[in-house]
Amino acid sequence: MADSAGIQQGSPAVGAAGLVPAAPGAAGTEGSGAAGGSARIAAKKAQLRCSPRPKKLEKLGVYSSCKAEGACKCNGWKSQNPPPTPPQTDQQSNTVNLQEPCRSCSHTLGDHVTHLENVSEEEMNRLLGIVLDVEYLYTCVHKEEDADTKQVYFSLFKLLRKSILQMGKPMLEAQESPPFEKPSIEQGVNNFVQYKFSHLPSKERQTIMELAKMFLNQINYWQLETPSQRRQRVPSDDAVGYKVNYTRWLCYCNVPQFCDSLPRYETTQIFGRTLLRSVFTVMRKQLLEQARQEKDKLPPEKRTLILTHFPKFLSMLEEEVYSHNSPIWSQDFLAGATGGQIPIHTVISAPPVARPIYYSTSPVSVDPSTCGSVSPARKPTSVLESNPVGEKRKTSEPLHHEENKRPRVVGDIPMDLINEVMATISDPATIPETSLLSAHSARDEAARLEERRGVIEFHVIGNSLNQKPNKRILMWLVGLQNVFSHQLPRMPKEYITRLVFDPKHKTLSLIKDGRVIGGICFRMFPSQGFTEIVFCAVTSNEQVKGYGTHLMNHLKEYHIKHEILNFLTYADEYAIGYFKKQGFSKDIKVPKTKYVGYIKDYEGATLMGCELNPSIPYTEFSVIIKKQKEIIKKLIERKQAQIRKVYPGLSCFKDGVRQIPIESIPGIRETGWKPAGKGKELKDPEQLYSTLKTILQHVKSHQNAWPFMEPVKKTEAPGYYQVIRFPMDLKTMSERLKSRYYTTRKLFMADMQRIFTNCREYNAPESEYYKCANILEKFFYTKIKEAGLIEK
Repeated sequence: MADSAGIQQGSPAVGAAGLVPAAPGAAGTEGSGAAGGSARIAAKKAQLRCSPRPKKLEKLGVYSSCKAEGACKCNGWKSQNPPPTPPQTDQQSNTVNLQEPCRSCSHTLGDHVTHLENVSEEEMNRLLGIVLDVEYLYTCVHKEEDADTKQVYFSLFKLLRKSILQMGKPMLEAQESPPFEKPSIEQGVNNFVQYKFSHLPSKERQTIMELAKMFLNQINYWQLETPSQRRQRVPSDDAVGYKVNYTRWLCYCNVPQFCDSLPRYETTQIFGRTLLRSVFTVMRKQLLEQARQEKDKLPPEKRTLILTHFPKFLSMLEEEVYSHNSPIWSQDFLAGATGGQIPIHTVISAPPVARPIYYSTSPVSVDPSTCGSVSPARKPTSVLESNPVGEKRKTSEPLHHEENKRPRVVGDIPMDLINEVMATISDPATIPETSLLSAHSARDEAARLEERRGVIEFHVIGNSLNQKPNKRILMWLVGLQNVFSHQLPRMPKEYITRLVFDPKHKTLSLIKDGRVIGGICFRMFPSQGFTEIVFCAVTSNEQVKGYGTHLMNHLKEYHIKHEILNFLTYADEYAIGYFKKQGFSKDIKVPKTKYVGYIKDYEGATLMGCELNPSIPYTEFSVIIKKQKEIIKKLIERKQAQIRKVYPGLSCFKDGVRQIPIESIPGIRETGWKPAGKGKELKDPEQLYSTLKTILQHVKSHQNAWPFMEPVKKTEAPGYYQVIRFPMDLKTMSERLKSRYYTTRKLFMADMQRIFTNCREYNAPESEYYKCANILEKFFYTKIKEAGLIEK
């Protein structure tokens, strides 16, 4: 922002000691901050706006072209007696003579300001504000040493100068207008909070929100390094792309902080992942370094948050920023989220429950950072458009009252009810604690709690022949070699040592009290799309604590980050049970040609494989399932409370009645019970598969099935996935049928019904799609009845 030559590669915004960035054109010193620069400019503007009207005319005359007859080309009045530099306040006169001639064209001051005679005070004050911004930018142009920055300052100077001459509003002329990338940085961080921490109780989640606020505030006041500085630091980077973003940042975010006549935007709202990637590494390093240096100045209530939790937050976010397949940067990320999108200023104030795993070949130090706050996001209002006949409803168009009454797919629970229940269980005080010895506790629950408290840590480590040996890493590798040797006595120690210290192999190590107590040694084959797990062991006195499961879950998340979604391993008879519990099976998904010749073959062992799902957060999966169970439990309790009514006991059996119809029991129907349909449920899986396949083929062949053959494309129906939470189509149903997903007729019918319900929910009743759904629905139920799956 300031004199770029005096600024290192980026610098913190509001730091631990309350430092702020320098204003454009300032010397870049610690004392010249944004608050001081902008405050001085604001004070000057306020003083000038309180001046008498003649004084204002004199100021504006300097920037007004001459209006005298004869087509004078003078573009600004110049006093015959210019004030001294710097001006001396006590010698300045408040009297202004409109008849004073111009030093350049000899016409009077009045000839330069005739166009301002009937201008209101409000408009004149606006123009005076632009005048002071012009003068400030003029100073910046002359002080700035960086060529790229100087060019931007000069362009903005000319733009403001022109707007004074034309009495217009300054409008930046550019090929693109903000926002420049979607989703924005703010939206990406919001998605990150949802993706990683939505399952947490309210107190811990509030901490994550506070950390996100702090991070966004840092970006909004961060000083970008100039393109020339970046070229020197990262020669191989996309210099052209960075220069474009740097120019946009100066014009829309940086300069408007001090020149308020220009429209100002928050950096986090108009830039996206590209800019964040270019600044994240440097920004993270400097923030942590500054906090380390100034930790004694931090208030006690912020110290733990900044010194302990913020570095972990940044580590986890860094993985998502640089990952190629992170879902947080998808524009459809929140399409199916239960709570809908949460504005960042409401989600964003305590520690992440899960301690992050540090994926590196050397120990990652946990460093502190700084804190701040972020201004509320400005949300543009959307224009509601009418819906033409036959067209799909626009995203912003509200559902009609009649459409809201339309019944949803059987089994769907209203979202307002889900949100209401979620609110009752988000407080940890309302969730019953599960004993670690309970049959209902997850296998990895104890390990996850220990990781949360910092008792255990996870590190991916490996030997290196290119880097200087790290004593701590080498000690851990020796510890792993000892654990594997003791727990795997059938394996030769020399063989274990060779693989553990082989640079091509890595080991996910489990550290407790500074020593190794377990690990998983593996070798990645990115070109073949799989990883071989070589050794997996936990020291005997630390077993049956869930460490093995938690180790494997961390390994799965590590590989998802690296886009490898298949594990292969040879398991002996003692390990098969463990691997089965971790999702391994003898059904190998990797083609044999991919792994033959790569994986080591062990005599007497069984080859097992595991396919990873990139959508599953494995280390928190059991927590999510537990929360889902709590939701179901609360829903059942609410239903029971609604129908809780005591009926008199059945006395008919005393009279000799041996049997009565179920539906005759008082209150049975109020519980939601319904008589079983007379349609037959095919118990033979092959017969069910064949019947459903035939029905699906008939449906797909129908002339009105064309709108439902494939998933809806975002380009064809913008905003579809914001309206429809659970999309379904005939292609997806075919894939599910092929994978034997439909184990009952009800599953099949529910998916088909969802297709029709989604169509009617999104489209207008007059549209062609709506009519196709109605016709195809009738045809489908005709075929279902013909197959005898439901009563006719």
